[in-house]
Amino acid sequence: MRRAVLTVVAIILAVAIYEVGRRSSAHSKPGGPVSVVHSVAPDFSLQDLNGQPLALADYRGKVVLLDFWATWCAPCLDEIPHFVALQNEYREQGLQVIGISMDDGPKPVREFYQRFKMNYPVALGTEKLAQAYGGVLGLPVTFLIGRDGQVAAKYVGEVQMPVLEQEIKSLLQAK
Repeated sequence: MRRAVLTVVAIILAVAIYEVGRRSSAHSKPGGPVSVVHSVAPDFSLQDLNGQPLALADYRGKVVLLDFWATWCAPCLDEIPHFVALQNEYREQGLQVIGISMDDGPKPVREFYQRFKMNYPVALGTEKLAQAYGGVLGLPVTFLIGRDGQVAAKYVGEVQMPVLEQEIKSLLQAK
């Protein structure tokens, strides 16, 4: 009985944290740590799923959609096909999607990557990287980074795709 009560409390707490994060989702101005939005995106160097180096600095001059996600995250499952489509549509104009999986290991991420035909680099994230971006308390968390390396927007929770696409178009036009 006690285990059931604790499970229910944990689920309620997780949903409450997700909803608070989603409702305070940042778009350019409100929300998100002041130290992240409108400041230079924290650089990182990781290895992608294929063992190749993945450094944010290599994408300076591009608009970067940086997505913190996990294979067990239901809203992430909804977003990733849209991110694949955005990468296809805006790659030639300078968009680069980068996925940072917060899973514990690479096996489920590789399977997920193949199943969803992800067309952009994905690496396993670290707590240090998550903290550099203001903490990732719930997933997904998505950042838009302008060509100048400045974080233009932070979205906590599932992003509204029309809003995201409009922001991407705006950032792509600002050369």
